[in-house]
Amino acid sequence: MPTPARFAHVVGPSGAAVDLYEGDALEGLPEVARPGTVDCVVTSPPYNLGVAYGRYDDDRPRGEYIRWVGRAADAVDRVLAADGSFFLNLGASPSDPWLPWDVAREVGQRFRLQNVIHWVKSIAIDRELAGRSAGLDRDLAVGHYKPLKSRRFLHSGHEYVFHFTREGNVELDRLAVGVPYQDASNVARWRSSGANRRCRGNTWFLPYRTIRFREKDRPHPAAFPVELPERCFRLHGVQRIRLAADPFVGIGASAVAAWRLGLPFIGFDIDRAYLRSAVDALHGAEPPPSQLRTSRSHLRRRTSAAPP
Repeated sequence: MPTPARFAHVVGPSGAAVDLYEGDALEGLPEVARPGTVDCVVTSPPYNLGVAYGRYDDDRPRGEYIRWVGRAADAVDRVLAADGSFFLNLGASPSDPWLPWDVAREVGQRFRLQNVIHWVKSIAIDRELAGRSAGLDRDLAVGHYKPLKSRRFLHSGHEYVFHFTREGNVELDRLAVGVPYQDASNVARWRSSGANRRCRGNTWFLPYRTIRFREKDRPHPAAFPVELPERCFRLHGVQRIRLAADPFVGIGASAVAAWRLGLPFIGFDIDRAYLRSAVDALHGAEPPPSQLRTSRSHLRRRTSAAPP
């Protein structure tokens, strides 16, 4: 296939460039980025659930689909740094719960599975189990609820984020996505607590934002919220990322996350309409909080190994 053409070049507030390419990343990613120059990949390929994408057939034979994601992992393998992170978001249908794990096993032939993160999209919390400090006066049901017409299966309120690395030994900035201790007495109990901050763990509650018009506000049938890739980048360590990438950028959630954090970024998609939406999202993105920005000096120092 031809080399992907650069579709857009957007410079963020920190001076870091977000470059979007129209074309297939399976061949294009290694052509755009040199070996070892991508420090963090966050992506969500189609799940093979028959979703109506614009230019992609999401209903492949199961084995073919797994091998296809394996080829995408090959492309990542050719560009990922020795201490890089590869975050792979996958969901499942109730009738085939093994599919994400079978894909993970395929990708695991190239990388080591270091962490499994559960992206919780909706959750119900019983008031009596939340504890007094939660201050609930009733049971709570929050997040993105999608009804399921079935007498056999439960509503699916979560997806997986598989965190792959080359050897399983990449140190993470866990407190960058940490949470305060629920009980302040724990700050003194645990020497690793620091300034009242602990590891968030591997369950991340990130609901979709409410939208009014699907075609205008979320024109992609399977996009993740910006907060998910942003949290992955921060967990890997923003100061260690010379270049971030998403082989299936869609309408640009990961691109916006990189823009907000001041990270150089490359993203790929075969659908021009999705790329247009990604550019619109970048131009409409809110400036990042000052504590999340990467300094310009950091970018000048770190991007020397990035592609031109």
